[in-house]
Amino acid sequence: MMIPSACKGIWRAAVQTLRTRSSGPCRVLSTFDGPAAGLTDAETIFALSSGHGRCGVAVVRVSGPASATALKCMAGLTHSLPPPRTALLRSITDPQSKEVLDRGLILWFPAPHSFTGEDSVEFHIHGGPAVITAVLQALGSVPGMRPAEAGEFTRRAFQAGKLGLTEVEGLGDLIHAETEAQRRQALRQMSGELGRLYQDWSHRLKRCLAHVEAFIDFSEDELIEDGVLNQVDRSVCDLQAEMERHLKDERRGERLRSGVQVVIAGATNAGKSSLLNTLCQRPAAIVSSIAGTTRDVVETALDIGGFPVMLSDTAGLRDSPDLVEREGVRRARERVEQADLTLLVIDSSHLPADARKSAAFLQENLEAVLPTQEHLESDRCLLVLNKADLLSEDQRKVLDLELRRAPGLPPVSLISCHSHEGLQDFLTVLHSRVKTLCGDPLSDAPTLTQARHRAHLQQCYTALAQYQRFRDTDLALAAEGVRLALTSLGRITGRVGAEEILDIIFKDFCIGK
Repeated sequence: MMIPSACKGIWRAAVQTLRTRSSGPCRVLSTFDGPAAGLTDAETIFALSSGHGRCGVAVVRVSGPASATALKCMAGLTHSLPPPRTALLRSITDPQSKEVLDRGLILWFPAPHSFTGEDSVEFHIHGGPAVITAVLQALGSVPGMRPAEAGEFTRRAFQAGKLGLTEVEGLGDLIHAETEAQRRQALRQMSGELGRLYQDWSHRLKRCLAHVEAFIDFSEDELIEDGVLNQVDRSVCDLQAEMERHLKDERRGERLRSGVQVVIAGATNAGKSSLLNTLCQRPAAIVSSIAGTTRDVVETALDIGGFPVMLSDTAGLRDSPDLVEREGVRRARERVEQADLTLLVIDSSHLPADARKSAAFLQENLEAVLPTQEHLESDRCLLVLNKADLLSEDQRKVLDLELRRAPGLPPVSLISCHSHEGLQDFLTVLHSRVKTLCGDPLSDAPTLTQARHRAHLQQCYTALAQYQRFRDTDLALAAEGVRLALTSLGRITGRVGAEEILDIIFKDFCIGK
């Protein structure tokens, strides 16, 4: 951008002000661990990009300036490189001994049209351990090549601007996804939908900061209109409202990513371990008629209708003189406090003979197990009446009628772990509750999936409150609040640039013309 000489002083003053306040012209903020970001152009990396172990096909990826050399040496190409992104069947040879190592497909991805943005090659070879080892050793003998560090291909993609930080995290979640809902959420995040939301907020914050900075530096020269700060006020209020709604998501995305914590609790011999074994379809916990058999927490991961669940069986809740059992009860109550959903299992044979008293009996059990009134009033509990096969048909009908009339009780499922009676209806209720806790990863708005996102957004929201607090008393401190908010948001997206703020100042207000 050309600036008239008469206005160069204003430009230099603005640049110096913003760079001083922003601690540098541009900061790249990354949460990656490992080698420093300053990788030299001379480093070409290679690694096995498919899974370890015997398989039909393995993929070895190479990225960096020596990729073309590696391709020619390994595939016996003497002249031109193959057409980009076209698979060719070639013999893969050792560049030193010229021994044929395997016969497979080669693909050439010239920069910048590759995953990392660099020249890149893929060797699709047979997946035997000996073949993979031989190809990796041969690549290591090519000058300028070295094995990749963990996650280094993705790091280079981020540094080249191919992926934002949220997209990188989505890619990691997609690789580790074990259920259908996790796959959908990860794929949505990797496609950039969450990143675009944060980038939009970042752009609006940059504009707010640019307008406040311009008002501070140039309002005395009558280059800035009086209504600029009113526009900033409206933008900050709108952003705060949007962030508040985004933060009040009841951790749905985080639950879906890590799994819903479901705890089975109740008195001894109610059938808690039997329910665990029935749900996971294997003898994960010991089942015995002796009360207090389960002393510790037994965990197993389940897929409930495409949603991840971490199911925990706990010790029976009772007073016991046994020190080990008391510790088990303490752990059980601790898990109930931390649970997203509690399955309170009750022995149906212990229900009152008068069905009209059943609702009060169940309410007493709820209050004895659930730690707070908040748990009682929320949708964080399901009642499971086990051993339904011990009740007569008439008893079940009367009980069902009375429970339907009872207000304030959570959903009640009458089941038998022995005969599997009522199990399908219970699974339907459980799936519905888990889906509510996780939300729909496709239809709902993008949700927070990482604890670090939530922490940085909380900081961003707090910093915007600083702008509101100092708006009328100290505009410099108010501007600092917007700058801190932008920095916190930049720690999610990965970049904060002061030069972009300068561009907005001179573009929006035509300073220098």
